[in-house]
Amino acid sequence: MHLRRRFILRVLFSFIFFCSSLIAVSQDNAPEEVVRGYQLFESKCLQCHTIPGGGNSTGPDLLGVTEKRSVEWLKSWIWDNKAFRETGDKDAIAIFKEWNGAAMNTFPEITEPQMENLLAYLAQPELIQQESTAVAVELSEEEEEGFSYINLLIIFIIFLVIVSLLISLKNSLKESLSEKTESMFQTVFNFVRVNRNMFVIGFIGFILMLRVVFNTLMGIGVYEGYQPDQPIEFSHKVHAGDHGIDCNYCHTSARNSKTASVPSVNLCMNCHVEIREGTNTGTKEIQKIYDAIGWDPDLDKGKGGYIENYDQKPIEWIRVHQLPDLTYFNHSQHVNVAGLECQQCHGAVEDKTVGQIAYSEELNEIQQNIDQGIEFNHPTLTMGWCIDCHRQKEIDMEGNDYYADMHKKIKSDPRYKDKKITPAMIGGMECGKCHY
Repeated sequence: MHLRRRFILRVLFSFIFFCSSLIAVSQDNAPEEVVRGYQLFESKCLQCHTIPGGGNSTGPDLLGVTEKRSVEWLKSWIWDNKAFRETGDKDAIAIFKEWNGAAMNTFPEITEPQMENLLAYLAQPELIQQESTAVAVELSEEEEEGFSYINLLIIFIIFLVIVSLLISLKNSLKESLSEKTESMFQTVFNFVRVNRNMFVIGFIGFILMLRVVFNTLMGIGVYEGYQPDQPIEFSHKVHAGDHGIDCNYCHTSARNSKTASVPSVNLCMNCHVEIREGTNTGTKEIQKIYDAIGWDPDLDKGKGGYIENYDQKPIEWIRVHQLPDLTYFNHSQHVNVAGLECQQCHGAVEDKTVGQIAYSEELNEIQQNIDQGIEFNHPTLTMGWCIDCHRQKEIDMEGNDYYADMHKKIKSDPRYKDKKITPAMIGGMECGKCHY
């Protein structure tokens, strides 16, 4: 029993150590204190400050801060900026007023050695930043390879746990019969020696079964191609394709709101007061609009009119694009700031009927995505799908005032000269940007 426990502990320790080595960012060229300082910066500071040189965020850009301020001043400010301001320090008070009285968190839990590490990183952020940038831009292929290794390790650990449980059960039965028990190693060795072919076949079958289960679980929440029947057989092809109606005419808030709204019945009536027969469905589907809002096309000698005291009924459209509650997405930011066209995320909507979640293969054939070098390798509306774009979409910094200050600093930074600047390089991969 003791041999079995020691064996399991060794395997688990090896697994944890190997996984840690897989996901650790390569920072071999940076001094240890700089690496530790970077790790502390990520956990304590990155929520409000960009990587030094990334421009102002909730708090100021910290590039060169160790040259502007003394070590003792920075320590006092970071540990308890409120108490530091109360001492009457003019610089501390000036910064507080410059940022409109936005209170910075206090960090009394940071120890003296940790503070030294943090300041070492702030003094030489380029030692980490260059490596982090390389990881952000080039990680996709390495991540896929590492992901496969982790999958195999997880499968192996699950297999060992199941075998351990079965052996424990067998030994419990043997003890109840006053028979000699066996360690895990002895049991496996004896089984393989006697049943080699059965062991090989069983192990392969077990791996295949786990693979099927894994693929099934990974498919949860993936809804590519989802195209539910709607209460009205609305056709995007007729409206946006044949008649060339701009998407923004119906989805009025796409450019100025977090969500692209579903058009109200009043908006439909702007056209359908006069257009009373559809291209494909005649009067059948348009009559559903009239029934919802209370419009009778036969009133006033065929001119039509609203029915008095009519009990209006909203059209109960079925939502197609639905992100998890933990995800923050701002539609207007992607349309206005990133300059994305509707088709780059939704596919050739002008060729479709009711709304549909586009397939990633379809999006890879959209000309704007091809021109901008965007290729999706993950299912639509999954986290990997968003990351694909953030790693490949080049930021247009000319005439883009949304991040004007950040863009100005990036363009003047020699480290970014002649480089393709992507959202991933300016914070587009930070967890807090997309998750509450």
